[in-house]
Amino acid sequence: MEFIINEIIPFIKNHPLLSLGWIALFIVIIYLTIKSKLSKVKTISNAQTINMMNKQNAVIVDLRSADNFKKGHITEAVNILPIDIKNGSIKSLEKHKEFPVILVDDNGMLVNASGDILVKQGFEQVFALKDGIAGWNGENLPLVKK
Repeated sequence: MEFIINEIIPFIKNHPLLSLGWIALFIVIIYLTIKSKLSKVKTISNAQTINMMNKQNAVIVDLRSADNFKKGHITEAVNILPIDIKNGSIKSLEKHKEFPVILVDDNGMLVNASGDILVKQGFEQVFALKDGIAGWNGENLPLVKK
């Protein structure tokens, strides 16, 4: 232990910006981990999504642009942009508040903010598709093209 401390202190003195960068990165990782654990929006797999679609009438909400949606989307998905969710322009979803809502984007990285807003608007079961359309497509699951 003493050896490590004797090595770390000179390193920090010689590389203050690098050391601050590592500390900041460590704090961000801890923050994001805690935030995801406390979020009411849970991440689910492709298999769980299919199960919820078939047995619980889950609604798929595709958050991608209209162009990307037309190139390929999950069957019966509804295309709603994150800005529409933020502005409360989601009349097409209101009738589905009691059903699971599964949010989908390109890679699963940007759905939590929209999910948190839906939870605040009274949606009880909000989920995020792990890895988004990229993960869905990666498992060769069907996409509908318009």
